[in-house]
Parts: sequence; C-alpha cells; structure tokens
Amino acid sequence: MKRRRVGSVMTDDVVSARSGTPTGEMARWLAEYDISGLPVVDAEDRVIGVVSATDLQRNRRTTATDGLLTAGAVMSAPARTVRADDSVVRAARLMSTSGVERLPVVDEEARLVGMVTRRDVLQIFARPDADIRDEVIDEVVVRALWLSPQSVEVVVREGIVTLTGQLESSGAAAIAVRMTQQVDGVTAVVDRLTHRREAPYRQLT
Repeated sequence: MKRRRVGSVMTDDVVSARSGTPTGEMARWLAEYDISGLPVVDAEDRVIGVVSATDLQRNRRTTATDGLLTAGAVMSAPARTVRADDSVVRAARLMSTSGVERLPVVDEEARLVGMVTRRDVLQIFARPDADIRDEVIDEVVVRALWLSPQSVEVVVREGIVTLTGQLESSGAAAIAVRMTQQVDGVTAVVDRLTHRREAPYRQLT
C-alpha cells in the first residue's frame, strides 16, 4: 500500500537555534514566525534538542533575572525525531505519545532537513472523500485484487468507507477490508462484501 511519507508534508525552511542562542532571541523568533518550538542543532546541523514555547515560559523568571539563559540550558533532550521516509502515521503516533506539537525531520546522520507539525499531519487525515475513494479503487480494487473498478462499490462519507459487492473468496474480501483500513484518511470501514467461496486469497504472479 502507498503510504504518505513525512517528506511529502514537512516544511524544509526551518528556523533553528544553537546551544548558545539566548532564550530572549528564541522567544522573538517564536513570535515572529508564529511557531511553537524550534530545534537546536550543533555545528554540523545535527539535532541535539528542541526548545518549545513551554520551555521558555517555564524559565522566564530565570531569564529575566540574569539574561544569560541559553537554548542548551532549557532545551528538551534528546530530541524526538523522524525521518523523511517515515510514514505520516508514525509521526502522528510519536507526537501523540510524546505530547508534542512538532518533530524535527533528520537524515541518516541526524542532520536537520525539515520540520513536521501536528497541523501538517492532520491535513493528511482530513483528506477529501473523493481522494480517498479514488485511492481505494486504484490501490485496493485494481492493483491489489486485480479487479475492474466497477467490481466493488466504494462509498466514502467523512472518512468512513463502505465496501459493497461480491468477491471470489473470503480471503479476497478480508484483503480488501484490511488494505482499505490502511489508506490515509480512512477512519472506519463498513464491510458489506460477500464472497462465493471460503478460501485464502492468492494473488496470481
């Protein structure tokens, strides 16, 4: 199945800080660029931490007192990161379990290449019903099951996909449901498929 990758939704024009960047300067950047956090990188652009608006708020009193607090002192480390070729689903799950709004995107050497936010991820899961329907027909019905587009009726309403029709085997019906569930933007699948015989699905080669 074709899965949306982080690289297709991330922002590659990223504001970043160094370990010695003053917190006051980072606070100005957050306000100027309307962002809620930024990655902290070393001299080789490797991500070493993340500073969020919450981190700055938590240390505001100390900053006002001595004015010397820096990114290295307030950042959360190690940073939770994703790769550009990771699935959007993986990024969404990591954001949810970590309680963060954005993740740095890194290459194989942990160097910063982009940023993905919760808003970027939600755009994928708010796909138009027509786009979801087209993908189910193309990827599931035609490419996976080797059937004509008219073999299965695919109806999508608010991300809920209803599959109706008669397939050759119970295995084919199970494959259709399982693969449809994996399509980005699908929130539920209503299975109204029937089958002619009980048999596992075996794709011809």
